[in-house]
Amino acid sequence: MKPSPLIDSALLEKLERLAIRWQKSFPGLVGGHNISHFAGPGQEFLDHRQFHHGDDLRAVNWRAYLRLEKLFLKMFQVEPRIPVRILLDCSNSMTTGGVSKFDYARKLAAALCYVGLVRLDTICIQPFGERLGDSFLCGGGRHRFIPAVNFLQDLKPSGRTSYFQIAREFISTYPQRGLLIIISDFLDDAGCERPLQYLSDFGHELDLVQVWATEDREPAWEGQLDLTDAETGAKLEIGFDDAARRNYVEAFDTYARDIQRVGLRNGGRYVGISTATTIEEAVFGPMARSGGLE
Repeated sequence: MKPSPLIDSALLEKLERLAIRWQKSFPGLVGGHNISHFAGPGQEFLDHRQFHHGDDLRAVNWRAYLRLEKLFLKMFQVEPRIPVRILLDCSNSMTTGGVSKFDYARKLAAALCYVGLVRLDTICIQPFGERLGDSFLCGGGRHRFIPAVNFLQDLKPSGRTSYFQIAREFISTYPQRGLLIIISDFLDDAGCERPLQYLSDFGHELDLVQVWATEDREPAWEGQLDLTDAETGAKLEIGFDDAARRNYVEAFDTYARDIQRVGLRNGGRYVGISTATTIEEAVFGPMARSGGLE
């Protein structure tokens, strides 16, 4: 596969061994009783389609290949898959930090998207800020990864975050329950714990990935500071010393624990990741240990 500007080919090869996992049982989906028409394993033959790079060779009709010298994929009736949706924070606060949280979050989203596509999951990338942006839906194998990467690269950060607005819009836009992976710094003046709980109460399984820059958690500043809010433009003058830094770190960690409790409260997951961590370390370390990847 052609190397991606977001993720190099060496990491893509390592991602092949992973799969996205969830814990909830979603009625009517995988493990349920409803059926849908997809390429994949099943009992009742449906149709053929042309083979694409990245498709499972085990589903190739080799008898047709011997006759026609063309690859065709056998399609069966299978149970519909649980939708995997990646909510990607594209607000202005994601642009702060020595290493851009926005670029880091896009790389994480690309990695998760590739893992899902390899396993033939259906992935929806849903950007958000103050409102939901235009989404991108992909599925069917590796050949859909490059369009997903192109979509991610075209995204631009802007505006502020409003989790209450996002929760309302998301539930009205996506009535079907599924796995919801949220990649964000979770910085919202109005707080995000209640709207996140609302999404969980509605029936979605939450996988919360909090991304922070080193200076987000432990600023190296000193002295009198003039600060400007990246999203609202509000200005603040403060004096910053070692005592203020300790209080700030304690408040940051308390907030992260509050988000973690929301993620874990109803069988979901939470991972906190610094942008100082490489994408490979993040995926095969804390994200895999959380149970979201296996």
